[in-house]
Parts: sequence; C-alpha cells; structure tokens
Amino acid sequence: MKALETVSDGRRARAVNSRKRIVAAVLALVREGHVMPSADVVAERAAVGRRTVFRLFKDMDSVYAEMHSDILARVEPLRAIPIEGATPAERLQRLIDRRVRLFEEIMAVKIAADLHRQRSAFLKQSHMFMVQQLREILAGTMPPETPLGCELFEALDAALSFDVWRRLRHDQGLSVAQSEAILRRTAGALLG
Repeated sequence: MKALETVSDGRRARAVNSRKRIVAAVLALVREGHVMPSADVVAERAAVGRRTVFRLFKDMDSVYAEMHSDILARVEPLRAIPIEGATPAERLQRLIDRRVRLFEEIMAVKIAADLHRQRSAFLKQSHMFMVQQLREILAGTMPPETPLGCELFEALDAALSFDVWRRLRHDQGLSVAQSEAILRRTAGALLG
C-alpha cells in the first residue's frame, strides 16, 4: 500500500511541476509578443508533451486562471505600497508612481488577455475586477467631496487607466518616462 501512495504522490508532484512550467511558458511567450501561443509551442517551451498540456488544463480559462494567480502574486508588493500625501495632488502623484510600475509589469499579459476577453468568461471577470480595484484605489486618493461618478473623478479614472497607458506605450511607442510625464501633466491639469 505504501508503494502505491509513493507512486501517486510522485505523479501528483510531477503534475504540479508540469502545470507550473506550462503557466511559466505561456507567460514568457506572451511577454515575448506571442499573444496566442499554440499548444505545441507552449509544450516545447515547458519541456512537456503536447498531450500533457491538454491533460492538465481542460480549457484556456483554466490556463488564464493560473496565469492570473501568478500575476497577482507578482504585483501584490506594488499593491501594498501605501498612497500617502498631505494633499490630493500629492496622493495622486504617488498613485501615478504605483500605476506606472503596475502597468509596465502587466502590459504584455493584459494586451494578450484583452484580445481573448470576449471569448473568456474568466478574462471578462478579471478585467472588471481590475477596473473596479483601480477605481477604488483612485477614490481613496481623492478628497471626500469628490464622489465616484462626478466629472473630475471619471476624467481622472479615464486618464490614468491602463487603456491610456497601453496607447501611449504600445500604440504611440513612447518611453516609460514620456508616458509617465503625460499622465502627470494630464492629472495636474484635471486637478487645476
């Protein structure tokens, strides 16, 4: 009986290891610009068989879910940085510091996820969760008399969104420093 348990534990450990390698391979491929890597390419990068990919992941949403968990773990230290400042303008500057680092960390994966979002319930839900989290964090930097839904809040939310960051960095090809300066100038102009 002990031998069967050892074999079972060994198989389980190999499966867990293979899942981690597959997720790491997909993340690496996406960061390299492969927004839709095939199972063959993923299997080769992860050093597993193609059948192993399909055996361990029933569908793409299960891959996305594990990638999401991995990314959340990577960005948690950024999320934990307090947004401090004596004035809303100072807090907004700290918020921009944090968003620049966050958006740079997730950009390649987020762009790929957005391409697949309409076909994935998990990615739709993850996107909405991220939007809501970013809105709540922004709300925490604003004075109490600036309620959610007012024009100033909505303008800042749009100006400091991932969509704007992606456009500046990806579509317009601006550097991190240029893009950050634009966010700061826009936020400053909105605050007046």
